[in-house]
Amino acid sequence: MTIDEIITSLLERRGVTAAEAVNFLNPSLADLANPSELPGVDTAADVILDAIVARRQIVVFGDYDCDGVSATAILVKALTALTYRGASSPAVGNSPAPIPFLPERLSEGYGMSDAAVARLLAEHPDVGLVVTVDNGINSVKQVADLKAKGLKVVITDHHLPGEELPPADAVVDPKVAAPAHLADLCGAGVAFLLAQRLVSEAKRRGIYTGPNVGGPLLVLAGLATVTDIMPLLGQNRILVSEALKRFTTWAPMGLKELYARAARSGTDRLTSKDFGFMLGPRINAAGRLASGMAALELILAEDREIARELARIVDQHNVDRKTVEQNMTDEAMSKVVEGAPAQVIDLPEGHPGVAGIVAARVLERLGGTVPVCVLAGGHGSARSPAHINIRDAFVACAEHLTTYGGHAAAGGFGVKEGAVDAFRAALCAYCQQCVGGETPPISDNEPELWLEPRDITLDLAEELVRLEPFGEGNPEPIFGLKGMRFTDVRPLGAEGRHLSVQLPNRLRAVWWGRGDLVEALRAAGGAPHDMTFALIASDYGERHVELRLESID
Repeated sequence: MTIDEIITSLLERRGVTAAEAVNFLNPSLADLANPSELPGVDTAADVILDAIVARRQIVVFGDYDCDGVSATAILVKALTALTYRGASSPAVGNSPAPIPFLPERLSEGYGMSDAAVARLLAEHPDVGLVVTVDNGINSVKQVADLKAKGLKVVITDHHLPGEELPPADAVVDPKVAAPAHLADLCGAGVAFLLAQRLVSEAKRRGIYTGPNVGGPLLVLAGLATVTDIMPLLGQNRILVSEALKRFTTWAPMGLKELYARAARSGTDRLTSKDFGFMLGPRINAAGRLASGMAALELILAEDREIARELARIVDQHNVDRKTVEQNMTDEAMSKVVEGAPAQVIDLPEGHPGVAGIVAARVLERLGGTVPVCVLAGGHGSARSPAHINIRDAFVACAEHLTTYGGHAAAGGFGVKEGAVDAFRAALCAYCQQCVGGETPPISDNEPELWLEPRDITLDLAEELVRLEPFGEGNPEPIFGLKGMRFTDVRPLGAEGRHLSVQLPNRLRAVWWGRGDLVEALRAAGGAPHDMTFALIASDYGERHVELRLESID
């Protein structure tokens, strides 16, 4: 099979037609949407600029995860530029600088909770305008309360609305109204379009004369798009591709420092995995174990020494998170009920900020077959396979819950005191009904394409790079080889945690984290195996093609 045939087949599997292939393989800034195409953006920009001209204090109300932190930083950076005397007209040059505000995960919960709003008003009594990012679309009561106090409110979000929209002065949410090509923006993506519109309209009005500020904001939007698991297609694909390509030039200083600490070594080309598995988890860890403000201050830092120290702090939060996560995952696995149609695992001494990650780990270890809910201190997080919509499940079990929310694959919830067993029984009954008594589907290891050893070349691995960035909606291609005999099997890495096998045609394959299979594969002798893998162009030693194993049968 030729390289062109392989690429064409992969594009077809992703729904990319021949006419769309050129744009898909060459995402460009020139194809970014006009911000005004997103309903509500123009009105939101007018409300915010009017507040700047009137010298009202603006508070940007964000969230403590990577999307919320990135979105907050985007809007704070844009508003800071617009209110900075040296870059603005005298009419707005002495407007107060914007104030970022993030809720505290453990004491206040997500979004515009009553507790978070009360703290905002206590800490910032002079606030005149509240602009939300990545939250607020369901905060009808809280927005009404703020309006009753005479405040202006702009809502920007990307979550599904309820039956009633909040009575804000402007609402920007692609889940409320948006053309199809903007429907899957994350919170930071929405904030990026609003920031772009703010700057262009401020220039048109003659109240901003400074430089374009879009570069660092685009990097943040791209980072959040990956970490919030948005489909990497269309506008999102452009944002992420350009953010990765221009990271070393445009990224905020703090992100560069965090990447330098996380990567341990430099690289000429970042991939979506650097965002999704290196930067994103570290930013999230701050909000999970401590406060998201540490990560936000890192992104907003302008002094290199301060940025370096904040990067160290944020990185340490991630180290601590890994320890907590491992301990909780081990305990959770010990409480799994074999054969149950759903798992509700109560960890009274667990950390609520890590419950979602633990639920994801347990779901993965169970083969992605049944929903997993992990409780820590009465509050929990859930992860679910494709055949069970966990939010619908929460609705069916609502009598046992104090709060719940989320979407099909993930959600958060609280259980009434003493009702854990009742909730577990109700959820199991609901999930059993969903699968009709049948065994839930088990994920298989079927590759996208079966190849021959001669097809696997460095040229193919390098051509696959054109399909990046990989992620939701555009998964990394997984290939297969049939009947392979291993000429050498050995452990790899510290304490033999990984597996390395040698194949015909001088091909080498690595399975990260599966060093436990070494003896079993050696005992199998020269027996043939089917295997699935991703293709990597490796720079370790002389540049070569490497197989990253996904399965061996």
